[in-house]
Amino acid sequence: MKKTLLLTGFPGFLTSNLLEQLYDDHADEIDHIYLLVLLSEEKLAYNRLRQFAKEGKLPLHKCTVLAGDITQVNIGLDPDIQEKLAAKVTHVFHLAAIYDLAVPKQIAERVNIHGTAMVNDWVQTLSSIERYIYFSTAYVSGKREGRIYEHELDVKQTFRNHYEHTKFIAELLVEELKTKVPTTIIRPGIVKGHSKTGETIKFDGLYFMLNMYDTLSFSPFIPYLEEGGRSPEGNFVPNDYVLKATSYVAMNDIGADKTYHLTDPNPYTMIELQKMLAQAYLGRAPKGVIPVTLIKNVLAFAPIRKWLQVETEAMDYFTIHSSYDTSQITNDLTGTTIECVDLAETVGPMIEFYRKYKDDNIKHIAIK
Repeated sequence: MKKTLLLTGFPGFLTSNLLEQLYDDHADEIDHIYLLVLLSEEKLAYNRLRQFAKEGKLPLHKCTVLAGDITQVNIGLDPDIQEKLAAKVTHVFHLAAIYDLAVPKQIAERVNIHGTAMVNDWVQTLSSIERYIYFSTAYVSGKREGRIYEHELDVKQTFRNHYEHTKFIAELLVEELKTKVPTTIIRPGIVKGHSKTGETIKFDGLYFMLNMYDTLSFSPFIPYLEEGGRSPEGNFVPNDYVLKATSYVAMNDIGADKTYHLTDPNPYTMIELQKMLAQAYLGRAPKGVIPVTLIKNVLAFAPIRKWLQVETEAMDYFTIHSSYDTSQITNDLTGTTIECVDLAETVGPMIEFYRKYKDDNIKHIAIK
């Protein structure tokens, strides 16, 4: 029996690319794909699909755009459409969320928690459901340190920001569904651009370092950022690894009722990454060390944040010494060609793409 998919979060970058990956990997298995979009995003969604069709990536007739809202009952769908989907949809991919580290609490709770609760309720109305795939984050671990395993979730941890906390609560809600609906939970690390092309839709995460290096390129002194003489692991993964791994475990029996860390199995430390990026972008390594706490104090001033194009919350990831176990995903990808490329091999394309688009304000996070 052919599969009918529904994806939330379209036409966002990750959902758009996952849509392309799923069709590329499973075209013969897929009957139709529904894409839930906010009414305000409908025009952009159609434009994105037309572009896919023009590039030969996905035929238009295979997709239907549905205006809806994950924060509403039945995800905001018309009753007639809801009845039709209830009998057809086999796979639901829930990616819609607020990913900004600096998101205000009320917005994060409404979208990440309440929105996920609404999607969870809706998934349980689907008589043909075969798999529910939920995109969480490795950072549901919050401020935990040491080795963190894929089967762990609630160990009374605390959190660095509202994004982490709300995604943790949302994952707790999804975890409860595993006894009712075959469920796969995806916990990516900090997603960066494509490993070979460097393409990304926004310059956040590791790109905040490039923003800072670009702004300070005139300075003869570019310091390392470190705290307490210890450098944590840098948990960054190229988006093509996340997409390929998700496509595989989501559409195969092996992924049912499992949680996966899609993190770097061989991560570099933050000090190593700073040296790598600075040498590649500026042609020189950083010198000396500035404590992360001092940088956070400086970034408390909005004019400086905006000048450097760095979110204060991003600095927290220089201070938490977490190590993410990837045994489950590594085992389940055995026999495939899917692997997380060494991050050093992705730096060249990443910087080339950044140089080309660094003056494009659309790709930068609005620093407040």
